[in-house]
Amino acid sequence: MSFASPLWLLALALVPALAAAYAIGRRRRRRYAVRHPGVPTLLLAAAAVPAWRRHLPAALVLLALASLALALAKPTATRRVAIEKASIVLVTDHSGSMQATDVEPTRLGAAQAAAHSFLDQLPGAVRVGAVAFSAQPDGVEAPTSDHSVARGVIDAQVAGGATATGDALQVALDMLRNKGPQAPAAIVLLSDGATTTGRDPLGVAQEARQARVPIYTVALGTQDATVPNPDPFGPPLPAAPDPATLRQISAISRAQSFTAQDTGRLSSIYKQLGSQLGSRTERHEITVAFVIGGLVLLLGAGASSVRWTGRLP
Repeated sequence: MSFASPLWLLALALVPALAAAYAIGRRRRRRYAVRHPGVPTLLLAAAAVPAWRRHLPAALVLLALASLALALAKPTATRRVAIEKASIVLVTDHSGSMQATDVEPTRLGAAQAAAHSFLDQLPGAVRVGAVAFSAQPDGVEAPTSDHSVARGVIDAQVAGGATATGDALQVALDMLRNKGPQAPAAIVLLSDGATTTGRDPLGVAQEARQARVPIYTVALGTQDATVPNPDPFGPPLPAAPDPATLRQISAISRAQSFTAQDTGRLSSIYKQLGSQLGSRTERHEITVAFVIGGLVLLLGAGASSVRWTGRLP
């Protein structure tokens, strides 16, 4: 919670000052009653009233003043609301290096599970598309509010082939351009290796920047990972990720880049992205709630005082 006029918060200092004045006043009354014991009937009547009843009206008044002071400071609260017309394209790599088992059960299996976590975080109104690629984009679905379509592309992937990151990003960008300039759009790229074929992904990132389509990237895997050699007598092939290029893609398109070396980290990143891209932070003033609360407390103070003491506090 924040305040549009925080200087009014200084009025809260009156509350403890008035509480102290009330306590001092009660102490003086007790001393006066001891010096003038000629009113035993009144003392008996006062003793018959529980202590909390005697102090409740004053406590309610102090709470009311605190609530009204907060109202004068114009409090605002933040909440996340769904972006109704947003379009997001998941671009997932299923090249041969995704067979590596440095991320359990495999890089591809972990990526598929994380993509489902991402979709679980998105509001139903957000449109989602998918591009799966290896040597070329071979699984393409345009953004739609039916998220099961993207899930189908994700689940159909099988690791194998080269890595055409630039071609896949171009397909995703072209789909989002067709949605019009007013609709918020973003691309989420998950890959584990350097581009080995097709166009330069950095050039596509420049186009995305001009189109105001940020490309969020996730580099998956560890540096010492290997995959089986197609030659059964050959040594395992290195399958290190290429986070440097992915960071460049995100930086050029004005987005964020992430690195995931285990399943838990990957799932956490995708959940964060799902919440971030599917909703926005919105501020709204809650002054009325504090005003109503203060007035209710004042009414409570007056009603309790009249009922138990026969007078207003």
